[in-house]
Amino acid sequence: MRDIPAALAVHLEGGATTLCRCWSLTRRDGLVLGFTDHDRPLSFDSVAFQAATGLEAAETTAELGFAIGGGEVAGAFAAAGLNEADLAGGLYDDARLRIWLVNWAAPEQRLLLEEGFVGEVRRGEIGFTAEVRSFAKAFDEERGRLYLRSCSADLGDAHCGVALVPAASHVETSDGRLGLSAAGLSSFPDGHFTGGRLVFTGGGNAGFATEVKRHGIEGGRAAFQLWQVPAATIRPGDGFSVTPGCDKSFATCRAKFGNGVNFRGFPHMPTADFIIGGVRPGDGALDGGSLFR
Repeated sequence: MRDIPAALAVHLEGGATTLCRCWSLTRRDGLVLGFTDHDRPLSFDSVAFQAATGLEAAETTAELGFAIGGGEVAGAFAAAGLNEADLAGGLYDDARLRIWLVNWAAPEQRLLLEEGFVGEVRRGEIGFTAEVRSFAKAFDEERGRLYLRSCSADLGDAHCGVALVPAASHVETSDGRLGLSAAGLSSFPDGHFTGGRLVFTGGGNAGFATEVKRHGIEGGRAAFQLWQVPAATIRPGDGFSVTPGCDKSFATCRAKFGNGVNFRGFPHMPTADFIIGGVRPGDGALDGGSLFR
């Protein structure tokens, strides 16, 4: 049961109320932004809550047990401190969000309604809708290592140990959204950068990063298809750097990167077909030893 502060409870029992909602948003880079649906700015807890931001709250849900509750917040890119480039760049991914019910005539009378994290962000032409996820989302995240045939490390991290050297180039042709081609990378074989990370270093998308969906060689140029549409149009001359991709298989780790000794998976674990296949008469290999002798 939620405890309502005594002063706010008295205000709610009155004949008229002066209530509004306030949102505080802490981005991944530590920047704290405040917004309110009141027509004047408010301030408390060392956060300035800007008015006339175009933000509004939608329906919220609370779930029993370990189900993930939450709601949505919608707004326009005209909101102070919010812009499409930052949203597309992932600065608001998993940002910490607090939603308050506040007596704007006496901001010290307030109640914390919801606390959670920003989940999926859906972008439109002039606005966005952000999903709010409760703390229960932590129970839906992987912790530790899983017993899988594929590698659990990310290419280039401390567990992997591969020293990644990005290849630099610039856009020669592009469809403006997801496809682009570049010269100077044709020496790399088809698929070398598939699954890799492409970061724009120049142009309107400088700093934007996304994974490579497909890499190949077309007409003597390296051709890329990206997974995510950047905020600005991709134009010829935009600089970028790209790192190789890894499908997390043991064969790729050993052949492409020479890093089999650091493989963080279990490539020799029996498959489901082997487990349910049973024993065939005369099969003398099932003596408890290695299947890969």
